[in-house]
Amino acid sequence: MKFANGLSRRNLLLAGAAAGLAACTNAVGQNASGRLDARVDATRNYLLQNYPGVAGMVENAKGVLYMPLMTEAGFGFGGAYGQGALRINNVTVDYYSATQASVGFQIGAQQYAHVLIFQTDEALAAFRAAPGWVAEADAYYALPSRGLALGTDTITAQQPVVAMIFGQSGLMAGASIAGTKYTRVIPSTF
Repeated sequence: MKFANGLSRRNLLLAGAAAGLAACTNAVGQNASGRLDARVDATRNYLLQNYPGVAGMVENAKGVLYMPLMTEAGFGFGGAYGQGALRINNVTVDYYSATQASVGFQIGAQQYAHVLIFQTDEALAAFRAAPGWVAEADAYYALPSRGLALGTDTITAQQPVVAMIFGQSGLMAGASIAGTKYTRVIPSTF
């Protein structure tokens, strides 16, 4: 169906989804870095309170990228966006945005948090040196769900990067960070 100004229904839906994702940033306006750091603190506290078995891995990590709020929406075409902070020794050293695009059978929207736990100096250095690091299938996914006790077992201890997705809410099944591109951002651009 074409509207009077030449827009198709599909293009109208895509434009609406893009506008919705753009409106769901983590920190906007003055003191953006302070508000984002507060959200990172809350995400870290939630992670450690709800999955205490991961505390040792977080404390021994070379660095942890906290993404407090990823917003994902899709209707055939989909995308996700979020902002977060890389912490080394629990001190913010850089801010990052994360973007993801997908095509396929999908409909709905959801929000979730995720972390990347860098367990080796090499993995952390590669992440920080890349102009746009892309999460691939080689990151180990630790998926805590339904009360699963996640700890530092033999498998996770051998992985250079451990990814955890948690706190999902919305009307979309599943969440993945495969293909997500992380880009360093300057706080004044939030």
